[in-house]
Amino acid sequence: MARTRLNQEERKEEQGPTPVRSSSGWGIPTRYGEGMKILVTGGAGFIGSHTVLLLQQAGHDVTVVDNLSNSSPVALRRVAELSGREVPFVRADIRDRGAMDLLLDEVRPDGVVHFAGMKAVGESAQIPLTYYENNVAGTITLLRAMEAVDCRTIVFSSSATVYGEVDEMPLGEKLPLDAVNPYGRTKEQVEDILSDVADSDERWNVALLRYFNPVGAHPSGRIGEDPNGIPNNLMPFVAQVAVGRREKLMVFGDDYPTPDGTGVRDYIHVMDLSDGHVAAIEYLAQHGGLHRWNLGTGRGYSVLEVRAAFERASGRPIPYEVVPRRPGDVAVSYADPSSALADLGWAATRDIDEMCADHWRWQEQNPYGYAGAPKD
Repeated sequence: MARTRLNQEERKEEQGPTPVRSSSGWGIPTRYGEGMKILVTGGAGFIGSHTVLLLQQAGHDVTVVDNLSNSSPVALRRVAELSGREVPFVRADIRDRGAMDLLLDEVRPDGVVHFAGMKAVGESAQIPLTYYENNVAGTITLLRAMEAVDCRTIVFSSSATVYGEVDEMPLGEKLPLDAVNPYGRTKEQVEDILSDVADSDERWNVALLRYFNPVGAHPSGRIGEDPNGIPNNLMPFVAQVAVGRREKLMVFGDDYPTPDGTGVRDYIHVMDLSDGHVAAIEYLAQHGGLHRWNLGTGRGYSVLEVRAAFERASGRPIPYEVVPRRPGDVAVSYADPSSALADLGWAATRDIDEMCADHWRWQEQNPYGYAGAPKD
């Protein structure tokens, strides 16, 4: 386990934020107000970095652990700029029990928001053992380390992929789970593990957040989605076409039973999604229990609708080519988010135009993501 230690004059974007020194070593800072101590795994990633920012702005003390396999410490430095508060950061892997024991013993968090894991559907079919090792075994290691310090509150980053191929819409939390790819199965299995743990010991408080298609970026344009290689998801691919990194958009099928023949998905702004995580961890602190919540908008947009919205946001044409359908893709998928509204008082508020406008602001300011960020 290695902490990033930098002097003020040595801070560079690629090295991330400066940890805060405590009397016991490289520890968490003194609390700001009455917030909780929260450990965020995978907190340097897309959704993680936005959630860290909102947790800080809500008054919580956040420590991030991330192995940086698909993320950048630059995101955490920018979170610190936006929040005005340092982000204590540990570079470590959740599969490393020794590192997790040391970290949890030092931080002694009130709760954990768990994002760390691999997330590409196609890749998961090629290297399933790696996905099970990272996502499932890694979570078990994390839970063991939490248990050792009597931390039993966790918000888990699950996914709508746990529902599998379902014709019934909207997707509600009471539907049976039937993931159809290794990535989705890892999420389903972790949900099962957390449910069993909560059922076995009432001291455990668990929120399983099944979210749909995160897009957008912080409205400042300072943090956003920065996928490695060719994007797996629609919005970052469209954005890279608009900024000139990709020649054209590939539309997988235009013969679905939808208004324009292209697949329909529930897209949710990352700021709304991150706010849902804040609401969930605060709910667990007050009420405890085991809960499953969809985080989505409750409506879908087709591929061509997203393309048109991004053309409006960017003022640039998005050329596209229709290619054959991908195996396993369903025609329509969107959430029933009513449980999150009833329990958490949470609802998504940003529409597709705001999603595209914020995503474009990030992409235009950072055409090559964090890798292209200027050095201080």
